[in-house]
Amino acid sequence: MAGSPTARRRRLSIELKKLREMSTLTCAQVGKALDWSGSKVNRMETGNGRVQPSDIDAMCRFYNTSDELREFLKSLARQAKTPGWWQVHGAGVPEWFSIYIGLEQDASTFRQYQCELLPGLMQTPAYAGELHKTGAHLPTEDIERAVRVRMERQSMLTAPDGPDTWFIVNEGALRKIVGDRALMREQLEHVLKCVELPCVTVQVLPFDAGTCPATGSFTMLGFPDREDPDLVYRDGITDAVYLEGEHHVREYTRAFDGLRAAALSPPRSTELINSILKEYTR
Repeated sequence: MAGSPTARRRRLSIELKKLREMSTLTCAQVGKALDWSGSKVNRMETGNGRVQPSDIDAMCRFYNTSDELREFLKSLARQAKTPGWWQVHGAGVPEWFSIYIGLEQDASTFRQYQCELLPGLMQTPAYAGELHKTGAHLPTEDIERAVRVRMERQSMLTAPDGPDTWFIVNEGALRKIVGDRALMREQLEHVLKCVELPCVTVQVLPFDAGTCPATGSFTMLGFPDREDPDLVYRDGITDAVYLEGEHHVREYTRAFDGLRAAALSPPRSTELINSILKEYTR
């Protein structure tokens, strides 16, 4: 069973929707039978809002599930209320991004394409701090919290059970100067250290790669439990989009495979990063 509160909430919503679909009833019909609104049933199935164990008990009795499944779902509902470690940082983690972090913590595979900036999981505190100062318009205290969260997230790259991680980075992200040349030198040195981690693969998409099957950055998360479907994540300035349908996952997988084929091999990518690093040391 997935470990973070967010992943448990997602798994719970998946199981509840599955039970209703097996019953061939609509949300409105289930809600009417339980003296609830149909919108309440829908919220429980989409993971919007908290689900009480007593609600799970009522639904499972209505669907006539086994005692074992009912207790399992009630346990998920209780555990989903537990705050994640990142939630203590308050405004340093927007609510829409908090959802993503919870899912990221349980991923077994991580695929990311970055076209403008270096991946957050490979950023130094100085690089991350510059990005937050420029775009977030947050008080200094909240910026410091946001950077701390980003640094704590990076522990997944060195964890014994960390996800298989694959980054494809546009060459422009390596050459764009964030802060100053000294900061970029430190940042690229850190990227080269990350490349050496056993669970990390980095490829650079060079300027001369031609037209590629992607128009923006995206992340794909895969999970160890087959009951938890893969998803695609794309974020913006104030919100994020989560895509879970088979069609979305298939098309983004195809796009990532195309980017991987167009990018330099991992050894040649490392060579290019080293050559760019030398430019920052002159």
